Amino acid sequence: MPEGHSIHRLARQFTDVFGGQRVRVSSPQGRFTAGAALLDGREVVGASAHGKQLFVHFGPDGAHHLRVHLGLYGAFDFGGDEHFAGASSIGAPRRIGEREVAGCTPDDGAPAYAGPPPPVGAVRMRMVSDHGWADLRGASACEVLSTEEMRAVRAKLGPDPLAADALVPGAAGRADPEDAAPSSSAGEFARRLGATRTMIGTVLMDQARVAGVGNIYRAEALFRGGIDPWLSANRLAPEQVDALWCDLVALLRAGVRDGRIVTTDEADRPDPASAIWPEQAHYVYQRAGQRCRRCPQTVAVTEVSGHKLYWCPGCQG
Repeated sequence: MPEGHSIHRLARQFTDVFGGQRVRVSSPQGRFTAGAALLDGREVVGASAHGKQLFVHFGPDGAHHLRVHLGLYGAFDFGGDEHFAGASSIGAPRRIGEREVAGCTPDDGAPAYAGPPPPVGAVRMRMVSDHGWADLRGASACEVLSTEEMRAVRAKLGPDPLAADALVPGAAGRADPEDAAPSSSAGEFARRLGATRTMIGTVLMDQARVAGVGNIYRAEALFRGGIDPWLSANRLAPEQVDALWCDLVALLRAGVRDGRIVTTDEADRPDPASAIWPEQAHYVYQRAGQRCRRCPQTVAVTEVSGHKLYWCPGCQG
């Protein structure tokens, strides 16, 4: 399932390529016909994300909001002319990975853009502007909400490490995880962790506790913090909670910037001269049975609540 950084990138993508334009919205598959009719012909005001939830906002009254949750198998494909620059596809890693290119301009000799191609497969929703298109397939949720309904959805979610107020500037006046203080979002994160005795390895996957963290960020952030995944969330020391929040902010911001999840520090990569991705990108995720990058122990894996949990018994014991 795409993690929070991918959804924030999607929101940026929709704002960049559709913002300020009237769009045609349809449902070639037929499962979103009524919702598409509500949006068809409206102007896209912009898009936003909260954790793994994408919201595309429509004018002119701003009362219509498209909510998409990609789930395990959802994915967007984009295409268009030279004015429609951005991601070629963003969605479920198992299907297409997370690949972003500088633009969608055809190669030399390729035919000029002449509109979207015929729908391929079960396209739940198609959005088309004068310069490009987006197709949605396989999403677990795709619906049109009122502003009140959208606020109700957001209210059920935990704080998002990628929220604008995730951190407040530190002494140097920079909103940087290396020089920043916890914000009200961090305080809410601490409150929600302190309210449960559930193991922290499970809590980080609960979108009502913290929004946007998935299996990779969960495993990697706990390793980087030296936190035992089986420790009850309410037993973490306040300084551990603050450090965990700040690290999640830093990791997800890097994911938005780079388009992929890289959590290792340069000093822990065995071959700094080689490519980081994918062999040197993670500490424990999908490295079961391999030597830990920081100690002689072997990375372990088990299944918790239907998801594989990776950890180092030496560093996190």
